[in-house]
Amino acid sequence: MLIYKEASIRGAWIQWFICTLLSLLHGVISETNTTLDIMTKYPLIDGHNDLALRLRMHFKNKLSNFSIHDNSNFATDIRRLAAGHVGGQVFAAYVLCTAQDKDAVRLTLEQIDVIRRMCTENPEMELVTTAEGMRNSTKIACLISIEGGHSIDSSLPALRMFYQLGVRSMALTHNCNTPWAESSASLYPNYQRKNNSLTDFGKAVVNEMNRLGMLVDLSHSSWETARSVLKHSTAPVLFSHSSAYAICNNVRNIPDDLLLLLKENGGLIMVNFYSSFVACSHNANVSIVADHFDHIKRVIGAESIGIGADYDGAQGFPKGLEDVSKYPALIEELISRNWTEEELAGVLRLNFLRVFRKVEKLLLKRPLQKAPLPYVSNLSDLIKQTDQRECFYYIRPAYSHVFGTVLMPHTQK
Repeated sequence: MLIYKEASIRGAWIQWFICTLLSLLHGVISETNTTLDIMTKYPLIDGHNDLALRLRMHFKNKLSNFSIHDNSNFATDIRRLAAGHVGGQVFAAYVLCTAQDKDAVRLTLEQIDVIRRMCTENPEMELVTTAEGMRNSTKIACLISIEGGHSIDSSLPALRMFYQLGVRSMALTHNCNTPWAESSASLYPNYQRKNNSLTDFGKAVVNEMNRLGMLVDLSHSSWETARSVLKHSTAPVLFSHSSAYAICNNVRNIPDDLLLLLKENGGLIMVNFYSSFVACSHNANVSIVADHFDHIKRVIGAESIGIGADYDGAQGFPKGLEDVSKYPALIEELISRNWTEEELAGVLRLNFLRVFRKVEKLLLKRPLQKAPLPYVSNLSDLIKQTDQRECFYYIRPAYSHVFGTVLMPHTQK
């Protein structure tokens, strides 16, 4: 009798265990199915990817030497983009800060060229330049950004020509100051100054980007520069690959007061996955990344959030988010935290498309403005002292050790 009772208890415990396990598995399978359903309906638009940088570093931009369909040496290839349900990718044209005042414009043109070739020579990809093009694409839609204002060499004409080549976003700085905007990093001694985080010429750059319908990207900018731009810009701006400072106190991340200004501006923060920016260490997982989404949602709402993972721009991503195929793991985690389909649809693509459309509405609606030169403060005095029939060659700081910083007149013939 005792043996029978023990057997009954053991059988009941096993039955309970099996039922509990099946229930948990059903929940996991249900969340996985929901994730795939949502991501199929709303393919992800990611705000920042540095594959072009890897192509330059490892293959000298020779696409014939690189298999974009399947390359395990990088975090990005077409096979894994498809597995990650990526429907749109912003590819960064980035050149090192050491090129500033030297050959940054040429190098940026080469990076734009490799992105254009990559996105037009592969049938699974499509180069787009508008929000409508990105929304309607049935392929992996490619949008070109420039990562760092040093790429325009303090030239609004260069900025306009980059726009003509398909560039639709530019970060005002990377890890170095420009003559007109301040970086969050202090790795380079370039253009150090105090209490002037966005100069008059910097405001002219923002004005021109607003006029063109070009996204102003504040990732990598100092908080003071970001604050100045958020107050000055007439169009929504974005942080294309930044996370929440309240969760990880890295200066590349965004504090709550700036998030609130971003909300007023109508802009977007696209959360970076890099371990050092989400966990302030190399030990990160999907959960800590989701914590950034939860925090930003509490502060400014899910409608102000996107994803800008920064794959191939850094080394060391969270466990479970190692490459572009892993986005579903994050969405599944957010579903487990009671994020709704509407909120996730926004995070995946609709928020970015909304902001992009708003920026486009200013396209060519504002007249060209006369911009101040970035280096010369007494230009008007110099012109008053010179025959008005003369035009000027401006000697840039790269050559100032030979010529000094001067305006050199050339009389018209």
